[in-house]
Amino acid sequence: MAKPVLSALHVYPVKSAAGADHGEATVEPWGLAGDRRWMLVDRDGRFISQRQYPKLALARALTLPDGGIRLTARGRAELTVAVPEPASAGLTTVEVWRDKIEAVPAGAAAGRWLSAHLDAEVSLVHLHDPAHSRPLDPARALPGETVSLADGFPLLLTTTSSLDALNSLIAQGDHADEGPLPMNRFRPNVVINGSAPWAEDDWKRVRIGEVSFRVAKPCGRCVITTTDQRTAERGKEPLRTLARHRRIGDQLVFGHNLVPENRGTLRVGDPLEVIG
Repeated sequence: MAKPVLSALHVYPVKSAAGADHGEATVEPWGLAGDRRWMLVDRDGRFISQRQYPKLALARALTLPDGGIRLTARGRAELTVAVPEPASAGLTTVEVWRDKIEAVPAGAAAGRWLSAHLDAEVSLVHLHDPAHSRPLDPARALPGETVSLADGFPLLLTTTSSLDALNSLIAQGDHADEGPLPMNRFRPNVVINGSAPWAEDDWKRVRIGEVSFRVAKPCGRCVITTTDQRTAERGKEPLRTLARHRRIGDQLVFGHNLVPENRGTLRVGDPLEVIG
């Protein structure tokens, strides 16, 4: 069998919006550079995602050279909107799961644009200081480790062989017409090609190119995986099949969460080595 290699890199500038493919990306302690540094919140400052608003899948953010983003949305005739990176002044408290952190409001224009897209009152905020804002789960972290606005960990790894295996199981189930599913249902940062199906379940530490990672835990999956990222329509898969074949405790799992052990650059084609 060919040695595992990094086959795709994905960065999601806005939490739960569409991602962008990259040939290379810088690894920072809290995740890929530019990944999930922006987030939508409701009027009470609580984060929102595709869980509540599937149409968020149709919104895309392109990172601009000045650190801002340009928002576009599939199916909308309106002009795109450019959002500059806000100054660090004027912090506001927002909630991501159980965490309360300080973020910077992105301004009224971005809020109006996103509110019109989702038909809901939302605002956009920016995480100005990921190095000190949000500690990792202490049960799975070393002192001082932090995460951006991702659900729980700096990076998410998936493998093409495990997706192929999952799609084979879906094809045997009651909702075979929904498959095969593309990898974007699982919103990974790094995708590995050339490993055996489910081999990642046994990985404890890996090195991809010049960067080493701890494999923190399997990723529990939610309703977002049932959302077609091109249309925002929802089905039953992959959760029905994961419930039959990939249940750990009360979680349905696919992919694994990573914590970087050093800074560096990942490049598509980098080899993966299991080091623990």
